[in-house]
Amino acid sequence: MKTCYKNLGEFVSRLEQEGELIRIASPVSSILEITEFADRMAKRPGGGKALFFEQVEGSPFPVLINAFGSTRRINLALSSTSLDALAGRLVEIIDQAPLKSLAKKLRLIPKALSWSRFFPRVTKGPAPCQEIVSVGDEVDLSKLPVLTCWPRDGGPFVTLPVVFTKGLHDGKRNVGMYRMQIYDRNTTGMHWHIHKDGSHQYNKYKKAGRRMEVAVAIGTDPAVTYAATAPMPRGVDEMILAGFIRQAPVKMVKGVTVDIEVPAEAEFILEGYVDPAELRREGPFGDHTGYYSLEDDYPVFHVTAITHRKDPIYSTTVVGRPPMEDCYLALATERIFLPMLRTVMKEIIDYHMPWEGVFHNVVVVAIEKEYPLQARKVTSGLWGMGQMSFSKALVIIDEPGLLQSGRELMSHILNTIDLESDLTVSSGILDVLDHSAPQPLFGSKIGIDATKRFPGETQRSTKRVSTAVDESDLLNILQEMDSDFRTVKKLFGESPNPLIVVTVTKGISKNSAFFVAKITEKDNFLSQGIFVLYDANIDLDDGSGLLWKAFNNVDPARDISVSNGGAIIDATKKGLEDGHTREWPEDLAIPQTVKDTVSEKAHRLGLTAFIDS
Repeated sequence: MKTCYKNLGEFVSRLEQEGELIRIASPVSSILEITEFADRMAKRPGGGKALFFEQVEGSPFPVLINAFGSTRRINLALSSTSLDALAGRLVEIIDQAPLKSLAKKLRLIPKALSWSRFFPRVTKGPAPCQEIVSVGDEVDLSKLPVLTCWPRDGGPFVTLPVVFTKGLHDGKRNVGMYRMQIYDRNTTGMHWHIHKDGSHQYNKYKKAGRRMEVAVAIGTDPAVTYAATAPMPRGVDEMILAGFIRQAPVKMVKGVTVDIEVPAEAEFILEGYVDPAELRREGPFGDHTGYYSLEDDYPVFHVTAITHRKDPIYSTTVVGRPPMEDCYLALATERIFLPMLRTVMKEIIDYHMPWEGVFHNVVVVAIEKEYPLQARKVTSGLWGMGQMSFSKALVIIDEPGLLQSGRELMSHILNTIDLESDLTVSSGILDVLDHSAPQPLFGSKIGIDATKRFPGETQRSTKRVSTAVDESDLLNILQEMDSDFRTVKKLFGESPNPLIVVTVTKGISKNSAFFVAKITEKDNFLSQGIFVLYDANIDLDDGSGLLWKAFNNVDPARDISVSNGGAIIDATKKGLEDGHTREWPEDLAIPQTVKDTVSEKAHRLGLTAFIDS
């Protein structure tokens, strides 16, 4: 496999050689149409193909999207035979034991020197990213084919920017990926979440009352793009990680109007500054949760220069209900950072973040269990560790093979857990995009211990396999209670804890508590299993959709109740009638008129084998 790609163009050529790229020659709109093309492709088995739009209305530049959107393409992007093999290259570095003798220190020198070759290299003179330079009044962001991804988006958003900043006092480089809403020809939003390193550096400038220089690369080689998304420890240069992945240093060049180094081989560079005294309303934005993230005030990025290659490619992505392209970037992080996680918690064997949990809402961790209540210890430790602290649900198992099959994993959990003793509800910080908690950034969490019992642990209660009535009888019982119980589906019926998924029609007089009370008050009804409530428009045959709604819509302390040998999980939309005062975001959806337009263009171009309506 190729050692590294010098730039994005080389990666595009490789995708084409491998049959992983579809070129679309017909003009398309950057307003919603490219989103619909990309969403259809991302939802195909295995992630479909990368898409290269040669003509985008209103812009002279082509668009690349879904380039990372499959297991094969993410491995091609990171020049790896497998993501686990790439992670294995980290082990040699991480596992360096403390060196107690001079001889051992001397033997380490060649390895240390080989690692240093991954450090970024600064070049002088003109760089490919500066072949065309526009400064001052020449700056015009409207020439870029920036996507308006979803109908209620606040405007066009740059969705795959590699954002470079420097610490005020230490000058350390930070590289992150933060969406940027285009306001006008020379300003954008800068969406720094409060927990991100870019925001940490910004706060230093704000405290000092000083402008903060910023440079943004769009269209970098794949390793640089990935490194910007990686959860690196604060103060660690992401360009070193990119060099490690590439097995070659990233070549950097100083900006034209800012004292910041940028990737010399990038397609586009935006240079400018953020004034900490200035905020502007940003959003809404169709986010990776599958919902709109809401409007809020964020810093403003003033663009002082745009530089680019002579024939640049605009690289972008669309996020939404999984699976999407970003799922494979998250998969890379999951695999690459496993060795680092294991250095902190040695008992961890493996872990998995289901896509329906949108990266932060649920993590399943397999451990080598050695003593009583070890699962509780691991849960507490992970909730205090870096980005794992955002996890709303942690499931601990001791059979790593279960991570390979979602159905087997779910069956194991339902067959194993004791609802009275294996659930731990706590509270802590949450991802800013979590909309289900009563307040932003903080809410309840749940830990589930699905490991084998050890001596010294309270033994689980024995519960025979449910003999509940079938779906039609269940529905009859529910509708006798109230006609707004709509549909029922029973899943894992052979389990001691079958899932009974139910749709309901809520209203001002019939809130979540109304339906929960109906089920709870029916004699011995809860013992039938775990009831999960959904809104009436939910398709109970869409298993992935059921998980997605449950992982996103549930605040454990408020929405999970356990009693009488069963449980109720309320995965419905919450509103004022439920005592939820925060705005509940809408699901993302493309208008039918746009869908029809995309279908017509796909058929006309003979792309029906790849893009179905």
